[in-house]
Amino acid sequence: MTATGEHREGAGSTTRGYAWWERRRSVVLDVWLALLSALECALEGVRFAGDAGVPVPFGVVFGLLAGSVLVVRRRWPIAVVLVSIATTPAEMGYLMGLVGLYTLAASDVPRRITAVLTGMSLVGTFIVAYVRLQQSVSVHAGDLGHGDWYVPVLSLLMSLGLTAPPVLFGLYIGARRRLMESLRERADSLERELSLLADRAEERAEWARTEERTRIAREMHDVVAHRVSLMVVHAAALQAVAPKDPAKAVRNAALVGDMGRQALTELREMLGVLRTGDPAVARVARVPLAAVGRAAAAAAAAAAEDGPRLREVEVLVGQSRAAGMTVELSVDGEARPYAPEVEQTAYRVVQEALTNVHKHAAGARTWVRLAHRGSEVAMQVENGPSDGAAADAGLPSGGNGLVGMRERVLGLGGVFVSGPTDAGGFRVSAVLPDQGPV
Repeated sequence: MTATGEHREGAGSTTRGYAWWERRRSVVLDVWLALLSALECALEGVRFAGDAGVPVPFGVVFGLLAGSVLVVRRRWPIAVVLVSIATTPAEMGYLMGLVGLYTLAASDVPRRITAVLTGMSLVGTFIVAYVRLQQSVSVHAGDLGHGDWYVPVLSLLMSLGLTAPPVLFGLYIGARRRLMESLRERADSLERELSLLADRAEERAEWARTEERTRIAREMHDVVAHRVSLMVVHAAALQAVAPKDPAKAVRNAALVGDMGRQALTELREMLGVLRTGDPAVARVARVPLAAVGRAAAAAAAAAAEDGPRLREVEVLVGQSRAAGMTVELSVDGEARPYAPEVEQTAYRVVQEALTNVHKHAAGARTWVRLAHRGSEVAMQVENGPSDGAAADAGLPSGGNGLVGMRERVLGLGGVFVSGPTDAGGFRVSAVLPDQGPV
């Protein structure tokens, strides 16, 4: 047998389990219903004992035992209905029959079993009502002028009145309970899905913040490393030529000042962005999942709008020449505008490669090559072996230059290759796809 689950409908705190009950209110309700049913059956058992010619105590005890079965209606609803059907000929257990049919219909018992037991109860009630009405009509046949239809119609109405309402109400309550359970399961499932989506959104937001921090770190590295490297090189040259050539020392001092001001200007711009907060990045944790990556990309693109361009490579090369490096610049193909992030990445690759020459190959001859092709732009910075006679500026190296260049290039779908040459120098090559003009 299966329990009805009716006791799970109402909201409220649950208590520890009592046998097959899960709530204290259910225990109290079933015990009171069983007491009322037992009292009713005991009173009706007195009449049954008189009609059956058995001792009255037997009828009372029989009624008490039959009526008290109602206490197990949640655990064994089929047994309760069967007992009510069995006591129908004794004309007792009306409360037990009503409550039992309701509990059976509201339970998870298969519908075919419910239909069979309901039919049995209907037939039993109809037969008892028919017999009693027939006896009553026979006794008062002379006083009543009813036709032959009176007894069967009234018996049918009485049996339907005792059977149909509890069954229909139980079916309604059972369907409502199952609907509420289904809605609760859906709500729990939706809550779990929302929790997973929130966790995923947080992960995407954290990824976007990490990407933005990495981009800013690359920019800071490029600005500080290149400008300060040139400043250190010029300061070393200034120290060497000051006693011999005061005029050249003055020019080197002016270059150091200009580079320092340029470095401070670029740092101030970047710190200003960090202070005010880019709206596209500030909102990255509050946008939908699909827009998190786009927001980070938009922030990077917006930062690239104000970044350096390919046309400034010649100025970059001129600064290295002013620092004493022998640099040759060659450009193949017709120069044209590219997307801001492409131009900035190309510029930064050349800048970082020249910075590495200053750090690791002082006095080396260097070649910078740019090639504008149909659907891409290529750049290469190659230096020969270091000039042993050149003074080492003692520039520190964090080992992040090549890593940053590779990340930039691969992030745009390009190709990056670096490594030593057969002549003892070093070569950095990159190819970036043309993502369309500005």
